[in-house]
Amino acid sequence: MLPDKVIKKEFKAKASKDPDKYYATSVLKQEGFARKKCKSCGIYFWNTTGSNICGDPACSGGFKFLEKSPAKKKLDYIGVWKEFSRLFNKWGYTPIERYPVVARWRDDADFVQASIYDFQPYVVSGEVEPPANPLVVPQLCLRFNDIDNVGITGAHYTAFVMIGQHAFVPPKEYDQDKYFKDIHNWLKIGLGLPNNEITFHEDAWAGGGNFGPCMEFFSRGLELGNQVYMFYQQTPKSYKELDIKVLDMGMGHERNSWFTQSGSTSYDTTFPTVCKKLYSQTGIKVDKDIVKRFLPYSSYLNIDEVENIDKVWKQVASKVGVDVKELKENILPLAGLYSIGEHTRALLIALSDGALPSNVGGGYNLRVILRRALSFIDKYGWNISLPEICNLHASYLKPIFPELSSNLDDVTKILEVEKRKYNATKEKSRGVIKNLIKSDIKENKLLQLYDSQGINPETIREEALKLGKKVVVPEDFYARVAELHEKEEQEHSTKKQDELNLKGVPETQGLYFDDYKKIENTAKVLKIINNLVVLDKTVGYPTSGGQIHDMGTINNNKIKDIFKQGNVIVHSLEEKPKFKTGDNVKVKIDLARRKQLAQHHTSTHIVNAAAKRVLGNHINQAGAKKTTEKSTLDITHYESVGDDALKKIEKEANKIVNSKIPVLKKFYARGDAEKKFGVRIYQGGAVPGKNLRIVDIKGVDIEACGGTHLNNTSEAGEIKLTKSTKIQDGIVRLTFTAGGAAEQFKEQKGSIIEETAKILGVKSSQVPARAQELFDKWRIAKKAVKKNKKIDLKTLELVSTKEFKGDTLEKTAEIFRTQVSHLPNISKRFIKELNDYKNKIKVM
Repeated sequence: MLPDKVIKKEFKAKASKDPDKYYATSVLKQEGFARKKCKSCGIYFWNTTGSNICGDPACSGGFKFLEKSPAKKKLDYIGVWKEFSRLFNKWGYTPIERYPVVARWRDDADFVQASIYDFQPYVVSGEVEPPANPLVVPQLCLRFNDIDNVGITGAHYTAFVMIGQHAFVPPKEYDQDKYFKDIHNWLKIGLGLPNNEITFHEDAWAGGGNFGPCMEFFSRGLELGNQVYMFYQQTPKSYKELDIKVLDMGMGHERNSWFTQSGSTSYDTTFPTVCKKLYSQTGIKVDKDIVKRFLPYSSYLNIDEVENIDKVWKQVASKVGVDVKELKENILPLAGLYSIGEHTRALLIALSDGALPSNVGGGYNLRVILRRALSFIDKYGWNISLPEICNLHASYLKPIFPELSSNLDDVTKILEVEKRKYNATKEKSRGVIKNLIKSDIKENKLLQLYDSQGINPETIREEALKLGKKVVVPEDFYARVAELHEKEEQEHSTKKQDELNLKGVPETQGLYFDDYKKIENTAKVLKIINNLVVLDKTVGYPTSGGQIHDMGTINNNKIKDIFKQGNVIVHSLEEKPKFKTGDNVKVKIDLARRKQLAQHHTSTHIVNAAAKRVLGNHINQAGAKKTTEKSTLDITHYESVGDDALKKIEKEANKIVNSKIPVLKKFYARGDAEKKFGVRIYQGGAVPGKNLRIVDIKGVDIEACGGTHLNNTSEAGEIKLTKSTKIQDGIVRLTFTAGGAAEQFKEQKGSIIEETAKILGVKSSQVPARAQELFDKWRIAKKAVKKNKKIDLKTLELVSTKEFKGDTLEKTAEIFRTQVSHLPNISKRFIKELNDYKNKIKVM
């Protein structure tokens, strides 16, 4: 298939030759618009005036609405959505609530980048019904390709609201003229624009294998939105018409508010209370006249669209009537201030929806903007609290996004932890920088230092200047940093098998969904490949979703593995079976193993919910593995989970167990599941299929999950959290046992502590103190022997009998830096080595 850019270019050329076929030209003509070709850029456009310029700021000379907007209605930021939703509801559209900005229902994106993301891939493909049809939505989005433009151009954001106008209908029901009339009426009625202030651009759109025509709408140099008509799907040789045609209009919420109010930057109209606070708190002083003259040309400084940014600065300075130095002295501090306000809003939205700053995946970009904001605060010496700014944002946005006010405590904690990390990095980096700036530092080195050590380029440049050296930082530095990090998928522990030839084999009916106690069934053999057997139905659970497979027999032939290929379940036997294809056979599963796995799987959901209650709403599952011995749950968290927090999670988990809550399991159509439960069902990430099995522990946890589960939380038995490990930045692994495995673990721990106490010559409660004493005196003796230094042997005697309150085994394992199971042997080793050292010291 052709790349999106190529298909867009080719289709645009084709549509331009036959506009009546692809655009709502009859509506335009009725409204008095005429088609023209821009004498500057060559694009085809429609207007009602005699102008031959298309209205793009690059062609028309910048933004022309700042002195006075032609819009008769003045809408503040909150008012734009309220008026838009009111009018479109009147015109037959259903306003819906936004989706979370963290796109857990998709496996191809970390964050929502456009309103259409809410409905891809299943609604767009026609597999799932949309939540309403047609609909409008105020969708919060995150994009990180414009980081360097934020603050400078007056119109760029990393977080923005795309107001979506959407319809998903068969070709015969698709009413392009109506959709176009509705958005045109928004411009005329919603904003109060006369037709002579509106320009429409013919264009094309392509993405995700789909494409179609689109119509952009401008006024006075500002693009207000873009209506896409998704008609076609690419095929290997050509293209075909979509079974479901899609209306995908995306309109800039921020731009519409800015346009109607004019006279300032879009940041002043998007978050006015924050701007007012930042102005007063920093006492920033700029030449307002220079800023006013600069704003119409600010769009020229879009780093993505210019080859020589220094040259453009000179051109803009010339138009403003000052030199570049004076212009930058007035604009750059203001751009820094706006960036702090904008980046903080983006962080509030992302963190409230469950994302975390980190060194991997989409979290990396969150850390980039957070540290960029902090670096501006450092650079200009401002006293700005990011949590305080988050509170102002949440308060202002409450009328349309009340949920952002619900998690402010969690957001504050995360930002404070990140600030501590930032400050620690700064301290560590000073020495590194002093050594580095002795030689020339090129662009690649700046990127490497930021990516690997978090050292921002501004700090390097300032330190270099102190030594009289110049370091050039690329204007698009942060965009280049963002490009280094593509999305990394979270790993789920599922075996991968070589592809088998299963052509023509129908989907296997799984019989393990309703009741984990169902362990027998009769089935028909559909295919045999050596020792691999496919049945028409089976109670045998295949390795998937982080849970290992069942064990058992088929006609007394032992099963050694069960796995899934597509929708077909394959049983791997220890030997090639004697039965044949077409025979009826009996499947029997080991109930003890099945129960233990069900206990661990249901407990995974319980522990996840308990961790969320204890640590905060940002907790989400990032991976999981369930075996018969133990279970591990990887959660998103911004710091290590200490012993106290681990005990609280364990206590909360067992509280859920003892509450005897029914575990409900039911299949829903995907659309119905999302309507009923929301996208929180995608705790563990994207789940394929038209139908989803929902596991609902009432009031505790709801997830789309295909694993074997208990019928009641009480069946989990005691849950015992054994340890927590930070496995990567922003991900903590909780290890635990439940049911029979927990009982076995407790018995093992009891015998281990008794044996270790006996070896150390103390009571069980005194083991940690004696272990610490042994370790410390072992180190002293070792050092004395190494340096051939005589010391009093009495100081090496073990005398501590201090009592310890807490998990004695875990504490002792921490002291000896070993696993719990190794404590008896490691204790013997340290005692032996201490005695050996004492003997050597004795003869010195």
